Amino acid sequence: MALARDVALPGGKRIFEEGEEADRFWIIRSGSVALDIHMPGRGRAVVETIGAGSLLGWSWLCPPRQWHLAAETRDPVRAWEFDAAAVHELCAEDTALGLSLVTAVAETIGDRLRATRTRLLDLYGPPGPQGSEGAP
Repeated sequence: MALARDVALPGGKRIFEEGEEADRFWIIRSGSVALDIHMPGRGRAVVETIGAGSLLGWSWLCPPRQWHLAAETRDPVRAWEFDAAAVHELCAEDTALGLSLVTAVAETIGDRLRATRTRLLDLYGPPGPQGSEGAP
């Protein structure tokens, strides 16, 4: 993994903020990271927590290349950090690698979308079958 840089991040470290330039990404080796969004008047709301084996950051892949969420370590994290420009360059040279990478990132996005949908249904879905109020 010639493009990877081993990094150690302390617990409670803000890694990136929503709206900033997405110029790198990480594969988490140990520890956990909370992904959050700023809610005006309410502060930050955690939308997901990811851990070992997870991809942290996919916004670097497509324009406008800005983070859609923010990230903060929950506890000490070890990760491999990748420079997005170097990975883009390598993918331009090796299109099979580029396709594999885009496929892996798309799977991550899909998994996170499904998890978010499930959480939203848990929060805002109907309480039970309609018309069951007062039924024996």
